[in-house]
This record gives sequence, structure tokens and C-alpha cells, in this order.
Amino acid sequence: MSGWTRGYVLTKPTASLSPTRRAWLRFKRNRLGFVSLVLFCTLVLLSLAAELVSNDRPLLVVYQGQAYWPIARDYPETTFGGDFATPTDYLDPFIRQKLAEPGNWAVFAPNRYGPKTLNYFAKFPNPAPPSADNWLGTDDRGRDLLAQLIYGFRVSVLFALALTVTGVALGVLTGAVQGFFGGKIDLAFQRFIEIWGSMPELYLLIIFSAVFAPSVALLLALLSLFGWMGLSDYVRAEFLRNRQMDYVRAARALGVSNWKIITRHVLPNSLTPVVTFLPFRMSGAILALTSLDFLGLGVPPGTPSLGELLSQGKNNIDAWWISIATFAVLVVTLLLLTFMSDALRDAVDPRKAEQ
Repeated sequence: MSGWTRGYVLTKPTASLSPTRRAWLRFKRNRLGFVSLVLFCTLVLLSLAAELVSNDRPLLVVYQGQAYWPIARDYPETTFGGDFATPTDYLDPFIRQKLAEPGNWAVFAPNRYGPKTLNYFAKFPNPAPPSADNWLGTDDRGRDLLAQLIYGFRVSVLFALALTVTGVALGVLTGAVQGFFGGKIDLAFQRFIEIWGSMPELYLLIIFSAVFAPSVALLLALLSLFGWMGLSDYVRAEFLRNRQMDYVRAARALGVSNWKIITRHVLPNSLTPVVTFLPFRMSGAILALTSLDFLGLGVPPGTPSLGELLSQGKNNIDAWWISIATFAVLVVTLLLLTFMSDALRDAVDPRKAEQ
């Protein structure tokens, strides 16, 4: 080795991180937001596997040497030594005694109640306070409150995700068209949004609820018709700003089509408000569904609902466990989404791109 190279170590140049990777690292540095994301995803996964967590049917039964899967199909009571050919009630003390005999065993979910389970063998009148059988008590119909919260949380989250996806798709589409083309197209869309936004959304919900049978699909469609306008304004403003940039002018000079300019150049640089908007949109969707259920305009009767539980808590002041448990689930969910929103906003903030 020559003298002038002595003492120097050749190192491999480090590759620069992509903007998405840098944003993710900034998000992870926000400890509160990252922990909130982990907790929220854990709760969502548990709710998606609600049948394995809270169910009045065993996951597996071995009776007289033969295996049965009650979680997947119905079995008549005669299968397990009963007298009737009706579906087996696994809360029946007689069935429990049969399954506990030597050689027989069953694997139950941690919480032995489903969202519609009525325990006819309960020891307390309904609504019953928390006990060893019902960890969070029961509602005024005798349904297990913990099961109602798990399944109601799943309905709320899935509804919020669906409403967020449709709202983002419509908002990005309309905002991109307005901001990129401008002129008469932008003016026509703005007048349409002003007229459409002035329509009484709640009255329309009441009218459609009276004319059609309540359903989650109907509620999703009605709310989607009005939920895109807020995001559309943000996307429109970003497109109006970015379409004047030099890289857009260069692409036009090269003869690139409008569709490719929008999808490859303008849209990726206009997604900051879209990404920041997502957790807030989910929070608003959960609150909207809870409020409509509280008023009786939401999901069909019998569907697990946080709003219905709040209504029961209002009507049963002495049953404090209903209001407190439901309110705690809503507060925790909205706090997690809020912390995630703050961390996401800081992660995609261009002023912090170099930090």
C-alpha cells in the first residue's frame, strides 16, 4: 500500500432513504403515536377474531371419543345426551355436566358469551352487575356486556374503515379534477359542492330510515354521499399549488398525458393532507355511527352497537357498568386515533423532512 493511502478505510456509500421510509422513521420516533398504532391494531385484530375470544359455543368438543366443531356448525342437543333435537345450548347446566364427564372435554372461548346470547340461567335479574359469570355485567336484555363491546367495536371499526375508503376515494377524485383542470370545471364543481353541502343530511337519514329497512349498507351509502367534501377541498388546494411547479410544466412540454401527470407527478406530491386526514376521518365515522345508533337511526336492531349501549346506559342510570364500560371503549379508541393523527401529521410535515 502506498504511503498516501495509508490510514484511510474504504467504506461502502450508504443509500439514501426514500421519503416514505424517512416518514415512517419519524413516525416511529414519536413514541406515543407508535404505541397508539400498535395498541389500535391489536384491538382491531382481536375484534376481527371475536368468535375466538367471545362465543357461547365451544371451539372444540370431544364427546365419547368423537370430535365436534360447534363454532363452525350446529349440533342438536341429542348429540350430547340431551332429549331434544333443537340446537344445543352450551350454557345449559345439563350440557355442561355432560361435557365435564370423564373422557369428555371442550375448549371454550375466554368469554363464554356471544353478542346475542341470553343466559336463561343467570343468577341476577337484568341488567346484572359484573360477576364471575359476566365480567362486565349484562345489558337490560340479558346480553353479556363484554361480548357486546367486542362485537360492537368491530362493527364500528369496519364501518369507519369502509366510510374512510369511500370518502377518500371520492374526495381525492373530485379534488384532483378541480385542482388540476381549474377554470370552468373547478367553478362548476364548487357550485355543485355548495348546493350539495347545504342539503340536510340528518333529515335525509331520518326519511330513508323510515322508507327503507335499516341496514349498514344503506347507512354507509348515505354518509358516503356527504363525507367526501371536506377532503376534496384540501386535495383541490394541493393540486392548484402543485400544477404550477416546474416539474409539471416540464412534463407537459415533453408531451406527457394529463392522466400520467396527475398519477405520477401531482398526486404523489399532494397526498400529505390525505394521509393526515385518515385517522381524523375514522374518528368522525365512529362518532357518527355511535350518534346515529344512540338516536335509533343506525344499524339494524340486534346488531352489536356502542351507540345502543350508551342509550341503554341513559335509560338505566342505576346500571352504571353499561355507561362506564361503553364510554371507556369510545374514549380509548378516539384517544388512540388522535395520538396516531398527531404523529402522522408530524411524520409527513415537509418542514421536518430533514430532521
